[in-house]
Amino acid sequence: MTPTEVWPLFGLRIRTPRLELRLPTDVELARLAQVAAEGVHEPGDRPFLTPWAERSPLERARHVVQGAWAGRGEWRPGDWSLNLTVFLDTDPIGVVWLSATEFAERREVSTASWLGLPHHRRGFGTEARLGALALAFDHLGAAYATSEAFPDNAASVGVSTKLGYEPDGISRDVRDGEVLVSHRLRLCRERWELNDRSGIEVSGVEPCLLLFGAS
Repeated sequence: MTPTEVWPLFGLRIRTPRLELRLPTDVELARLAQVAAEGVHEPGDRPFLTPWAERSPLERARHVVQGAWAGRGEWRPGDWSLNLTVFLDTDPIGVVWLSATEFAERREVSTASWLGLPHHRRGFGTEARLGALALAFDHLGAAYATSEAFPDNAASVGVSTKLGYEPDGISRDVRDGEVLVSHRLRLCRERWELNDRSGIEVSGVEPCLLLFGAS
């Protein structure tokens, strides 16, 4: 059997005008880890609740590799986290996650992402999120998508606002002994339908539907 026959998610592809989102090979995963090692945000910024990107380059690289392995190993139909590598041409430049719990019943996904620092402020974050959401809404039957961001994370909030997310309250979490407030944002199907997805192509979904709990 081929790897894609065993794990159909290897055959899943999302193409946007400039990007491709898919699972990486082991060699590509190592290249992605190098992108993380070189930095994913400006020194002094703290955009993540888990401060993995503030660690040493080697620890950042290992975090990326272990996260990819964990996403596959812990996958359950309906309860999953799809770690899609974002490719620009053939170069990995970051990750967008699409996650769900009890998806068959709740029809709700959440998203998160990071890009290598040289690829910020070029519209890639919006394009990658749009591609991931096209999979969720247009092919898996999601009813809602959620996201969270700290108030000072203007880039993440800007992407959500551009795509039609609306305020959905706050979350309070603890990092390094300090209580932090995040903005919760929610995108409903009706607002999603207003987005232009004409440049997005998704392939390889059908064999994956049972794994997503979306059949």
